[in-house]
Amino acid sequence: MELDEVTISRAITETFMKEFQEAMDIEAAIGGAGPAGMAAAYYLAKAGIKTVIFERSLRPGGGMPGGGMMFNTIVVQEEARGILDEFGVRTREYEKGYYTADSVEASSAICLKAIQAGAKIFNLISIEDVMIRKNDRITGLVLNWSAVNLAGLHVDPLSIRSKVVIDATGHASEICHIVVNKLGVKLMTEGGGILGERSMWAEIAERKIIENTREVYPGLIVAGMAANAVCGGPRMGPIFGGMLLSGKHAAEVAMKIIKKPAGS
Repeated sequence: MELDEVTISRAITETFMKEFQEAMDIEAAIGGAGPAGMAAAYYLAKAGIKTVIFERSLRPGGGMPGGGMMFNTIVVQEEARGILDEFGVRTREYEKGYYTADSVEASSAICLKAIQAGAKIFNLISIEDVMIRKNDRITGLVLNWSAVNLAGLHVDPLSIRSKVVIDATGHASEICHIVVNKLGVKLMTEGGGILGERSMWAEIAERKIIENTREVYPGLIVAGMAANAVCGGPRMGPIFGGMLLSGKHAAEVAMKIIKKPAGS
């Protein structure tokens, strides 16, 4: 078979544009393809929810592939080990209650399972803004190429509509900052603002991250490290059980919002 470069180029552009157009009106939009965002996408897509992740970086995975200080090993506790089992990630018991896993295997497996469940991940796309309507509800995202932002170019963005948005952008909690700074509104947090991430305390952080994974503004859910950053919880370091559990819980919260009758 003789290969033609133009046919290859057409295959890429036509396929991409079709998939991107299909992502412009969805049920769940997730900012950030870290472990929490991808876990949320997996459980949402598995439940039949039309789900898309927008990731600003070249590769998915967030901080998980780096493990702890570039040692590509992560730790999960007993409560989250079942999620890694569901993703087909091999774990090894280090001592009672502590399980290690290869960070690259884990992030790759979660990404694969999320996509195979039906979620779509668009990388190299940044979230510039949110869409909001008269009922003060987040109704979508405003997007641009990450390269445009990095180059400092003045290029108008495009928008997508979504029934619910999940901020899984990690420590930066970028979507929540956009909402607070541009809309001038109060979040459903203590004092109504972004409380900021506290210093490391793994035991408290792992417990608080589930509690903090919730709707903080109509149509906007926080998950993963963004949840603790917005709600004032401590960071947890390279133990990723809470991140996975947070992603699963975020999917549950999102499903309740999506299935809620209009006007209720």
